[in-house]
Amino acid sequence: MTERTALATAAAIRSGETTALAECEAAIARIEERNPPLNAVVVRDYDRAREAAHALDAAGPDERPLFGVPMTVKESFNVTGLPTTWGHEQHRDWIAPRDADAVARLRAAGAVILGKTNVPVDLADLQTHNPVYGRTNNPHDLSRTSGGSSGGAAAALASGMVPLEIGSDIGGSIRTPSAFCGVWGHKATYGALSISGQEPPGTGGAPIQLSVIGPMARNADDLHAALDVLADRPLPPAEAREAKAWRVLVLAEHPFAPTARAVADATAQVGEALARAGAKVGDARAFIPDQGEQFPDYIRLLQTTMARGESSREGVQATLPEWFTMLDRQACSQRVWRALFADWDAVIAPAIGTTAPPHSDVPIRERMLTVDGVPGPMGMQLAFPCIATYPGLPATCFPAGRDADGMPIGVQVITDLHQDHRAIALAALAHQLIGSQA
Repeated sequence: MTERTALATAAAIRSGETTALAECEAAIARIEERNPPLNAVVVRDYDRAREAAHALDAAGPDERPLFGVPMTVKESFNVTGLPTTWGHEQHRDWIAPRDADAVARLRAAGAVILGKTNVPVDLADLQTHNPVYGRTNNPHDLSRTSGGSSGGAAAALASGMVPLEIGSDIGGSIRTPSAFCGVWGHKATYGALSISGQEPPGTGGAPIQLSVIGPMARNADDLHAALDVLADRPLPPAEAREAKAWRVLVLAEHPFAPTARAVADATAQVGEALARAGAKVGDARAFIPDQGEQFPDYIRLLQTTMARGESSREGVQATLPEWFTMLDRQACSQRVWRALFADWDAVIAPAIGTTAPPHSDVPIRERMLTVDGVPGPMGMQLAFPCIATYPGLPATCFPAGRDADGMPIGVQVITDLHQDHRAIALAALAHQLIGSQA
């Protein structure tokens, strides 16, 4: 990938090597050239992007971290004057009156917003397809999905159209597309980043339980910088430490969901590389909460949250005492995780149990997925993102190799609450140690 990263772009503009407008035009040209077979960027805002870039050049360079960086944002984020549909035909003409908090913070940090990237309907799928904008394809193989729900964002990054994106994640919607497309994505600690302005069109109210947002990029440094821009309040920086100072648990295969051999091997190899470098590495199964209990608890909490008190599509309707019981069980799980992190720095696990599968028109609740020749329900793959989502923990997905078909494999690093930068830092170290070219 020869295109500049986000931080390198800002540095080049500040040094006079290039200009914000030139970088804006170059990104527009890349989108127009590379997007047609992918259908990743579905809303364009080129004229206002050019105006914003010109204004930055006229004012002169400053030290804002994303000064002049051209980027796109996930379609579910409100951008003043642009449509937000969440993939619904009935919302095709709904225009956002103001920027989402995340978009406003990115602009304040100097970013130039070029447009928006594709999503599945309701952001509720592990692939990206909707009746408004159609299907997004994987840059590594057009016959395969780019993941969901931040599938357009991941495809835009992987194809080099833009250096930076933002996504949202309640069921792996940042981590799964990042894994499928071979890019970096960070699911933030629950509540650490504002999700205001990233809700269904024309709605508002309380934040959605379990739901978070986070940056997506092509390297760790850009994730660090974007995370600081987006955070409601400063998150602790990553400690400077040698590999031998890390204490890491590895979960190479999920006990409750199918794991492709290539994915399990890649995850194990991350742990082996850290161990060779001197890190203390252990088996996560002896320490983490019982995933056979956590996953069903997560699914029930997720279904109830998405139904907002009504009967869910699965017929689930919780009473108020049942809701509080769900929160109590989540709190118990969180306490187990907090105790674990008193002795260990991170847990490493697959971001998702397979590489990108072929496109499917079967609804996700009925869709089957074949893992190493064995078919099973696609929904079981939610067990992997659940590991971090249910207790509200931060998790960084990074490229950790490729399978026999050349498709990217993604591994996630999970750390304690608010130790988001620690997760990114360990992901960067692991990526360096395995020498991944993904």
